[in-house]
Amino acid sequence: MREIVLDTETTGFEPETGDRIVEIGAVELWNHMPTGQTYHQYINPDRDMPEDAFKVHGLSIEFLADKPRFAQIGDAFLDFIGDAKLIIHNASFDMKFLNAELGWIKRPVLPMARAVDTLAIARKKFPGSPASLDALCRRFGIDNSSRTLHGALLDSEILAEVYLELIGGRQPGLVLASGTSTAGTDTQTAWRPYPRPEPLPPRITEAEAKAHAQFVESLGPGAIWAKS
Repeated sequence: MREIVLDTETTGFEPETGDRIVEIGAVELWNHMPTGQTYHQYINPDRDMPEDAFKVHGLSIEFLADKPRFAQIGDAFLDFIGDAKLIIHNASFDMKFLNAELGWIKRPVLPMARAVDTLAIARKKFPGSPASLDALCRRFGIDNSSRTLHGALLDSEILAEVYLELIGGRQPGLVLASGTSTAGTDTQTAWRPYPRPEPLPPRITEAEAKAHAQFVESLGPGAIWAKS
């Protein structure tokens, strides 16, 4: 099962009034484990940067001036996410912006059904408690000390850990920072699960196996266990 944990930074709150995406970060999970593959891209919004937005993410127009427009990276972004589920904190916000940008370059929009909203999961699981990304990091003991400003890739990496806690606990070997990363370019070989070269030995005793066989035989030839 492939999932993409995703975050965006923008110039404001409403694409309909001219706000644009300025950064996308994404982390790939496979069966709830990080593969080490990431996507990260700064984007030139072709407009000014409101002071309030700059205070959130620290991305200035001067810094973004030589970065590609969304039209130049849109297809690479779509290639990276493929048909995976999108894990997003406050999904309606990011999906609204992504679909606006995709619409402007005449690409199909992303169905909202593809998004898994970790904000909604957190509010359902911990009703009445703070559900911001920082609050969830405190709840789960996740180190977010490097998050002095919002950053799409860093927030995606942190959100991946939060998401795994929300769905039942962090997986063994979860290390996001040391994997292979990409920046809108071709990815390197990603980790994938493979079948065991040798099956695991049975955990039941010979006596237990014999007792089970006798029980199945007592059910008669119509029992589902007797069918191959």
